[in-house]
Amino acid sequence: MTSQPDSSRILVVLHQEHSSPGKVGRELVRRGYKLDIRKPRFGDALPATMDDHAGAVIFGGPMSANDPDAFVKKEIDWIDVPLREEKPFLGVCLGAQMMVKSLGGSVAPHGDGLVEIGYYPLEPTEIGAQMMTWPKRVYQWHREGFDLPSGCVQLATGKTYENQAIQYGKKAFGLQFHPELTHSMMVRWTTRGAPRMELPGAQNRADHFAGRFIYEQVVDEWLSRFLDQWLDDQTA
Repeated sequence: MTSQPDSSRILVVLHQEHSSPGKVGRELVRRGYKLDIRKPRFGDALPATMDDHAGAVIFGGPMSANDPDAFVKKEIDWIDVPLREEKPFLGVCLGAQMMVKSLGGSVAPHGDGLVEIGYYPLEPTEIGAQMMTWPKRVYQWHREGFDLPSGCVQLATGKTYENQAIQYGKKAFGLQFHPELTHSMMVRWTTRGAPRMELPGAQNRADHFAGRFIYEQVVDEWLSRFLDQWLDDQTA
């Protein structure tokens, strides 16, 4: 694991009043990073340069990357900053879809109206398998997916939504799934978002918690390895 001084900061973009960076945030703090949490939806500014940050993570939310809200467009446009400066960038679910939009790709619902809400199989591509070992199932909560923009490499795929993990350049990644998931997050999402579990393809609430019991440790181990690779050459 790469040791980082306390002065290192990771920019964290969240989208709801009570959103949390979950296990991703915990792992970054454990590595010595400070989290600079910003919520553009509520008026927070985003930096013009990444000079004062070691990397950036944009997390998910109930909105769509296709929404006309000003903050959505602002975030999509801003992603060009870490990409242009080749600083580590990670987009999770909505954040990944925003990265795809920033790169000229498209975000859309499944053609048959299917969603992924619960635990679903994940299959690494040949390139992804060379990079690392991936979990066999991951937690999902989305109604839209993204295509593969020019210049991106597919790292993992799924049956319902083809693009599950992608890479752009050396340090920019987009994940359709949610490795940041904690128990409290699952409780909150499955309670407040209960109607979404009635959508085609969604799993019932009991299966969410049963899946977490089975798959959580493997996903946690994957997340630790992934973050080490993502930040392996960063210095203060």
